[in-house]
Amino acid sequence: MTDSAERPGPRIPRGVWILGLVSLLMDISSEMIHSLLPLYLTVALGASALTVGLIEGVSEATALIVKVFSGTLSDRWRNRQRMAAAGYGLGALTKPLFALATGPGMVLAARFLDRIGKGIRGAPRDAMVADLTPAAIRGAAFGLRQTLDTIGSFAGPLLAIVLMLAWNDDFRAVFWVAVIPALASFALIAFGVREPPHAASDRKAPPRLDRATLAALGPAFWGVTAAGAALTLARFGEAFLVLRAADLKLGIAWAPAVLVAMNIVYSASAYPVGLLADRVSPRMLLYCGVACLMVADTLLALAGNLVVAGVGVLLWGLHMGLTQGVLAAMVAHAAPPDLRGTAFGVFNVASGIAMLVAGALAGALWTWVGPAATFWAGVAFALTCATITRLAVR
Repeated sequence: MTDSAERPGPRIPRGVWILGLVSLLMDISSEMIHSLLPLYLTVALGASALTVGLIEGVSEATALIVKVFSGTLSDRWRNRQRMAAAGYGLGALTKPLFALATGPGMVLAARFLDRIGKGIRGAPRDAMVADLTPAAIRGAAFGLRQTLDTIGSFAGPLLAIVLMLAWNDDFRAVFWVAVIPALASFALIAFGVREPPHAASDRKAPPRLDRATLAALGPAFWGVTAAGAALTLARFGEAFLVLRAADLKLGIAWAPAVLVAMNIVYSASAYPVGLLADRVSPRMLLYCGVACLMVADTLLALAGNLVVAGVGVLLWGLHMGLTQGVLAAMVAHAAPPDLRGTAFGVFNVASGIAMLVAGALAGALWTWVGPAATFWAGVAFALTCATITRLAVR
């Protein structure tokens, strides 16, 4: 037997595992709040579905747009860990504002600041994953981080359900509990993660966010970015999954179960899909994810009961598992190594603009036409994503 046959393949680095645990803890905190937020706004604070859509669109777009600046700064300053820690710290500090909110305006402010924190941390964290991981297992590394992140995305709503049932639908008490894992997440990244030594670049001048830098990202990167933005338009926000279930008479305390179900499928599929992305064409996995989203939106548009809507929610989760880690790995592969932070930032600012448009459009369609129209629009945008993938992604 040869030495190469005996030698095991590269393992996912310890730092990637820690970054995954950091994401898990923050997602537990965030999803405890976000899974209840649509109903908190509409039931407790009297907001409309359009208001929910605008808050979701503005806040998520803010997070994604901020990433372009944090990504470029992490390339310039060569200290991704401190920037990521600052973003997680800001996210932790905003959590009490949700419990203190007395109207939609304060919720918007809390979401806005919380998403700024997410924007600051997102691109440096993803660039650290790419810096830490050999190219041969990058899909698996992003899949693992996405899996741990998504475990938090269903553990948070599950905990919210238990607490809402125990505390007689007390939104504010649940929001106060959510502060604890957010603080733990900040402590872990502040003291448990170190910048990878090979993250430094030989580039003579630090990168700037200018036309020359954007051109240097290359056509392969821009094709992935266009496909990702179109997919974001099709995926207008999980808040509308919760509202759809409530529209079909799911009780308030059980509303987070929608995101629990969706994120269990997302979590279970993300890592296997990441492994597969290292062996087969990522573009084919993207096609499969778009197809799942189209079927999910169709079922949610036509649903007359919770069973049909539930199948749509599960397929929505599968589409997330098939696309999110794959897109991150595609960005990492397409971008020059010394511009990874910038690349993740630019990718996310394009998705941020799309998210802002999608949230407003979805809320307007829901309010003025009906819930089904929102999901039919998602089908149309998913077809657009498939077309762009066919023409521009290699």
